[in-house]
Amino acid sequence: MPDQDQGWPLAEPYKTKMIEWIDLLPPAAREDAIRRAGYNPFKLLAQEVYIDLLTDSGTSAMSQEQWGALMRGDESYAGSISFQDLQASVRDVLGFPLVLPTHQGRAAEHVLFRALVKEGDLVPNNLHFDTTKAHVLNRGAEPVDLVVSEGEDPEGDFPFKGNVDLSRLETLLRDAGARVPLVMVTVTSNQNGGQPVSLENLRGVRALATRYQKPLFLDAARFAENAYLIQQREAGQASRSVAEIAREMMSLADGCTMSAKKDPMVNIGGFVALRSEDLYRSVRDFGILYEGYATYGGLAGRDLAALAQGLRESVMQRHLAYRTAQVAELHSALRAMGVPVMSPVGGHGVYIDAGRMLPHIPQGSFPGWALSIELYRERGIRGVEIGTVMAGRNQTTGDHDYPALDLVRLAIPRRVYSQAHLSQVAEACRRILARRDSIPGYRFTFEPPTLRHFAAEFEPL
Repeated sequence: MPDQDQGWPLAEPYKTKMIEWIDLLPPAAREDAIRRAGYNPFKLLAQEVYIDLLTDSGTSAMSQEQWGALMRGDESYAGSISFQDLQASVRDVLGFPLVLPTHQGRAAEHVLFRALVKEGDLVPNNLHFDTTKAHVLNRGAEPVDLVVSEGEDPEGDFPFKGNVDLSRLETLLRDAGARVPLVMVTVTSNQNGGQPVSLENLRGVRALATRYQKPLFLDAARFAENAYLIQQREAGQASRSVAEIAREMMSLADGCTMSAKKDPMVNIGGFVALRSEDLYRSVRDFGILYEGYATYGGLAGRDLAALAQGLRESVMQRHLAYRTAQVAELHSALRAMGVPVMSPVGGHGVYIDAGRMLPHIPQGSFPGWALSIELYRERGIRGVEIGTVMAGRNQTTGDHDYPALDLVRLAIPRRVYSQAHLSQVAEACRRILARRDSIPGYRFTFEPPTLRHFAAEFEPL
């Protein structure tokens, strides 16, 4: 990859071997499409979307080595060669001796929480993302967000806005420790901009978990991006490899849940990785019940093989350097245009602060959702609201559970879009900013009780 500090423009560190044609629908067709979708970008058809930044989950382009691994996949029902390769990859990259594959990340959360979380429990995290929060609530427990105060400031330059507030965590463990079955940390913190967690902070969380005898788990979907940002931002880490930093991160945890559709760059798959044989047996029982036998977990052998290879590629320095630079370039372009964004830039996407961009729309009329609709109207771009709609309702009062920030995430799939595509995204944002006063808020016409953003329908006010 060219050295950006020497003035070279950003260039992909790979060549294209296969293409997929995409089309931009005319404005009238886009208007019809979003109306038919109930003003919900999740319900748009793929062929109606020009640049799809809805998620970086399962949308990455696989390498030639991963495609080769797919062809070599062993489809034995039990103890397949592909599972053995996954075991070795998890051991080598993450350091965990035990792994239970699942069909995706939320399934990993499901089987882990079935084994550990019961009604009335409190589950602390830096910031719960949507499926993690939903699985905690599904167990009758309460998710507790303990991110540092800097993590709720969209403009400050604090480098680790995903950090856990150690003082608040200690208070929770001291005062209500009997109700806390585990401590969890999401790396990177998806809810507030893909913000990283520092090694120093993870060591502090580990110390508290040890003192109060609680297992520590990482939501490790973007662990490699977190390790890269530690290398770039944390004092004393610049000379270490991403792989070394990632191994130390994992060494502080008793286990992790993984949506392999993120950093390991496969289109489907996940796992729970553990150290304790006893806990593995408990989780395995639920995995067999809900996912399939313990050595395939709802996946074909070819998917296990591609995952094993993708996990190894996820900590490659040149891959992460380009991936994060591409995200940072879009972030810089939007800031230069005056578009309010969550700063500093995170690892996997750019988060627009819709509350600041559309100050005339109150939170109860969903400014983030409104902005996501305008991105599609303007240029066929699909992003996702991470704000009041996604936050859901308070389980006790039934009122909207207003978050600190209403954001729109532009999640960039790995190895998929060029700089020219992202330049179109930036131009669309510039045009929306110029006409922002005319953008309406929205209200529900259909509201599901759980994970409402996936299936809800709306109308403009």
